[in-house]
Amino acid sequence: MKYQKWNIGAPREEDVALLREAGYPYLMALVLAARGIASPETAAEFLDRDRKLTLSPMLMRDMDKAVARIQKAVAGGEIIAVFGDYDVDGITSTVLLMDYLKSCGAKCLRYIPRRIEDGYGLSRPAIQNLRDQGATLMITVDCGITGNEEVDFANSLGMDVVVTDHHECKEELPRAVAVVDPHRPDCPYPFKFLAGCGVALKLVLALGGENREDALFARYCTLAAIGTVADVMRMEGENRAIVSCGLEALSHTDFVGVHALLREAGLEGKPVTSIQIGFVLSPRINAAGRMGAADLAADLLETSDPARAEELARELCELNRERQSVEQTICADAMEQINRLRQEERSALVLSSEEWHQGVVGIVASRLSEKYSCPSFMIHLKDGTGRGSCRSYGGFNLFAALESCADLLDGFGGHELAAGFTIPEENIPAFRTRMNRYVRSATGGEPPVSSLEVDAAVASPNELTLEQAEQLELLEPYGAGNPRPVFALLGATAEAVQPVGQGKHLKLRLSKGVSRFDAIFFSVTAEECGVVPGNRVDAAFYLQANTFRGNTTLQLQLVDVRPSLLPSRNEAESLDLVRRLVEGAPLSAQESLRLRASRSQYAACWVALEKRLRQGKAEEDKLPYLRALAARMGGSEGFLRAALALEVFRERGLIALSRQGDRMTLSLIPLQGKVDLNACPYLLRLQEKEAT
Repeated sequence: MKYQKWNIGAPREEDVALLREAGYPYLMALVLAARGIASPETAAEFLDRDRKLTLSPMLMRDMDKAVARIQKAVAGGEIIAVFGDYDVDGITSTVLLMDYLKSCGAKCLRYIPRRIEDGYGLSRPAIQNLRDQGATLMITVDCGITGNEEVDFANSLGMDVVVTDHHECKEELPRAVAVVDPHRPDCPYPFKFLAGCGVALKLVLALGGENREDALFARYCTLAAIGTVADVMRMEGENRAIVSCGLEALSHTDFVGVHALLREAGLEGKPVTSIQIGFVLSPRINAAGRMGAADLAADLLETSDPARAEELARELCELNRERQSVEQTICADAMEQINRLRQEERSALVLSSEEWHQGVVGIVASRLSEKYSCPSFMIHLKDGTGRGSCRSYGGFNLFAALESCADLLDGFGGHELAAGFTIPEENIPAFRTRMNRYVRSATGGEPPVSSLEVDAAVASPNELTLEQAEQLELLEPYGAGNPRPVFALLGATAEAVQPVGQGKHLKLRLSKGVSRFDAIFFSVTAEECGVVPGNRVDAAFYLQANTFRGNTTLQLQLVDVRPSLLPSRNEAESLDLVRRLVEGAPLSAQESLRLRASRSQYAACWVALEKRLRQGKAEEDKLPYLRALAARMGGSEGFLRAALALEVFRERGLIALSRQGDRMTLSLIPLQGKVDLNACPYLLRLQEKEAT
């Protein structure tokens, strides 16, 4: 199991039926009802995709000031510097704004920080460099909201600054000509979840005026869509419109670099969804920034030369392969460090090394947060200073956490789910202690539990069809607030388990009733999965169409697999039989005979139980626990007798046992002399029955 807990939605049957009567396919009706969209009217409203942005950009605080200053610079022939960020959102924001300004005849400079040399956000040397090149106006995109000192420095050089950003604000805003950020407390803009490229798009629409909004949106929505998906913004409101329109425009965008990247990534001519943007295109663009070459990605998106675009796309993909290799090395090293941490240091993982590549630590932090179910802080050390990247878990507010440790930091920026910071090396131990204390306080001291959100269990496996999977695409685009649907198939049988991809992935064949399904479990080995043919399992999965040699079939993309918590018919009958014995209900002679076990079988079960409890397995899902004990009881009635053995051990005072739903908690009770199992009233009843 990858996740300790599955939260499986239980949509009301009447809501699903109502949606189906209105013409919605079964699986879509199941997802909509599970997400609280229970009527045909609300479903139609949710599925409707706006073709344009309906909110005026002028609703943003300071947008009027930003437009006035930029238009003055363009009209006066000033040199305008666009200062971006090195991630996908920052790169697409930079290219979007640069392209528009150049189309207006503006003289432009582009500056994207080098992640390793410059670090995150504005910097004095970079600002000085731009001023030395003649820039009199600097526009920030996807950064700048916390760069108060740097903006003051630009002002001292005679350079005006317009800040556009989407990150959280500090109490005091930069002293810029204009600060455009929907998160500033006094901004009345109703939609707060735009990415940096969304704010940059709004700026361009404001500069172009109402008459040109449709044309400018059509040109730039694809760049904005890529940045919005990559930055994991909430997929609702204006973001849904941006991404929907951007995906539709992808195949005929004017940006030749996008076409080159699609070809190099093997997506040319194929339907591209938010999934491909997030897992195929974005990592390749992001690799440039992570490996210290963000300008390469910006050059690709800016170029109008197809041959140059092909060359740059190949370089990006090669950089991405290099990034993957570096990431694996760092991840292995980080996990070794985690194994050496004390228990009180595992609420927040604060790790550091001089050997790590600064550009890759952020993505490793994401993987660690998911694996260990807690916030992760990865710090690259150089010359006594640490540059850290951190990722949240379970909605934990990183920005607030960093604010609480501000006295230990040289600087920080970002938002609730992802952030960056700089820290003196000598402060790291104190930071680790305080951050762990803060996380424990914020979470009530409860140990983190990795949870998987499942929309619904599929009660009718025959409804899992290729046609139903294709109809789910109407729910696109997926993202935060509208995740890709996850379904569960409970009580399936693993008929075959086969390693593929040099053993890095796993292919399974699952069945339930007469239905058979091919499944793929990426980045999971056979040993990690722990499933062997014949096992009864629960499977959580995405649905996808898999095309191989021109043939398209349905495939389950597994998210997690666990020993089934749904009893088989025989298991359910066994549990009911034990219940009847314990409650004193009448039993037939045949039933009594089935329940009889030898002393050696009880002894074997006790040894296995004691071993599991001493290994710390005190709280377990009931059915898998009983199945494990059943193997020690032996025979065809092993499960039945293991279930009875637990009741006998409990009644005899050997264990404490409590149940809550599918889980049970057990603990050993210290022995006071010998215990006679045969004196258990349940076993005495069986003896009496046998005697008669």
